[in-house]
Amino acid sequence: MRDRLGRVIQYLRVSVGDRCDLRCIYCRAGAPALAPKREVLSFEEIVALVRVAREFGVRRVRLTGGEPLLRRDIVRLVSLLRERCDLEDLSLTTNGTKLLLLAEELKRAGLDRVNVSLDSLRPERYRAVTRGGDLAEVLAGIERAREVGLSPVKINTVVMRGVNDDEVTDLARFALKRGFVLRFIELMPIGEAVRDGFWRRTFVAAGEIRRIIDRELPLSPDAETEGGGPARYFRAEGLPGKVGFIASITRPFCTGCNRLRVTATGELRPCLAHDAGIPVRDALRRGDLEAVRNAFVVAIVGKPPGHRWHEAPTRTGMDELGG
Repeated sequence: MRDRLGRVIQYLRVSVGDRCDLRCIYCRAGAPALAPKREVLSFEEIVALVRVAREFGVRRVRLTGGEPLLRRDIVRLVSLLRERCDLEDLSLTTNGTKLLLLAEELKRAGLDRVNVSLDSLRPERYRAVTRGGDLAEVLAGIERAREVGLSPVKINTVVMRGVNDDEVTDLARFALKRGFVLRFIELMPIGEAVRDGFWRRTFVAAGEIRRIIDRELPLSPDAETEGGGPARYFRAEGLPGKVGFIASITRPFCTGCNRLRVTATGELRPCLAHDAGIPVRDALRRGDLEAVRNAFVVAIVGKPPGHRWHEAPTRTGMDELGG
């Protein structure tokens, strides 16, 4: 189904819970208020929701959180979605702390691939950014994901000035040499990033990140990368991996956005940057799939033209990614 701007909606992000075992400095400051368990969608409700989404043309589903691997029996949900929903692509975004233990089971259950958050390759810095994370266990999880075939393994890095911007070349080299797909992500003005001016102090444009890397590791556009996602990909000569840039602020990709999202408590939202949504949990629980279908129509037709992050800290680098 197309929205009012002609965008074809094919992608659904499904949050399976709001718990997380890390507290990244741009995401969570303290112990968040968690939804009572009874308010969180069950696996059967998630499957029913995704089956309705398939009727509207959704072909790709990504499981998110919180941290989705903290959801009890998450492997069973992957298996149910794979068996019942006829998906073209089923993926999961994780902080990686439980990936070493679960990667093989997830692959056997039908998961196609994973995205892993990794904001530093320095153990103490990683611990500081995540407020307690263990870099070694995350790196081991990334390697295990590759070993079992959760491919391509994608790594997400949020770049922050004065925090980890001095590591962007090291991170790029790490991924390129090992055959991973690393995406550098501009810091978005959401969550803890907007507190006390943190966003404006630490924002780094994607174009600037690429210039830093190019000084030691020249990149060229990757014409073979498939998919309609927000990243623009590049390669370095002789190395198997890829580096991408997600420039949500300086090069918004809203005109090509093809996704909806569902919160853990069953609210269908047309845009990551907008809190407004349509509740579907009660309809799912009473088996009223027609009401769920109507919610999808409302969400798709009402999908906004773009996010509201209009006052970017800088527009520098907007047209410097090339390709």
